[in-house]
Amino acid sequence: MGFEKLLFEVNDGVGYITLNRPEAANAIDLPLARELAYAAMECDEDPSVRAVLLRATPESKLFCAGGDLRSFAGAGDRTPILLKEITMYLHAAISRFARMRAPVVAAVGGAAAGAGFSLVASTDLALCSESASFTMAYTAAGLTPDGSSTFFLPRLLGRRRTLELMLLNRRLTATEALDWGIVNRVVPDADLAAEAVTMVTSLAAGPTEAYGLLKKLVLSDEDLEGQMELESRGIADAARTRDARAAIAAFLEKKKPTFEGR
Repeated sequence: MGFEKLLFEVNDGVGYITLNRPEAANAIDLPLARELAYAAMECDEDPSVRAVLLRATPESKLFCAGGDLRSFAGAGDRTPILLKEITMYLHAAISRFARMRAPVVAAVGGAAAGAGFSLVASTDLALCSESASFTMAYTAAGLTPDGSSTFFLPRLLGRRRTLELMLLNRRLTATEALDWGIVNRVVPDADLAAEAVTMVTSLAAGPTEAYGLLKKLVLSDEDLEGQMELESRGIADAARTRDARAAIAAFLEKKKPTFEGR
């Protein structure tokens, strides 16, 4: 499909998904939610995609302001139907991001609010600029969280901190987001774009099948014995891959392995 609300390209094993509504603070309306879902499906189905970078355009002052409240208001009595349709696409995108074999990295410049914060929480790794900030903001508009945040944030932060963010709409600075475990790294504003590309390029050169298997393990909600059985099956499946066989041979020969994503 053609993309208008975001930019999408695949280059050197990386799928670049760039939010492109700078005039609306990259707020998520129905067209953007739909395009996110299709971009996620493209990455999930394209065997050449070995890492994904989710970011905003350089012109954007915010990473994502969350849901497009102007479009919600414009829907009038049909707002609940509009929200169900938007979340249908948004949640489809997040589900693909979580379950695809390619690691997904968020690069956050400026504010990530509401569904923008939820998107960041759903990715596998995240880095942000020093000027970035994070706030849930849903209840400030009389709404409840979506975009998987009630699933991922309690697992990242615990119940108390999650409720603090969701009930009090506390705004976290970049340093606080790092301290809380919401992002993995904070970098100078001028370095965000380059550092994000370096990270995804490194991931795209890794053992992609093993990455996909470990993502499934981390997402699992089994008890101890069930999780260990999944681990046993996962490492056995990984050992069948061409990358694992080549990497083990390279280790024994004291060489650096080259991964092909197979």
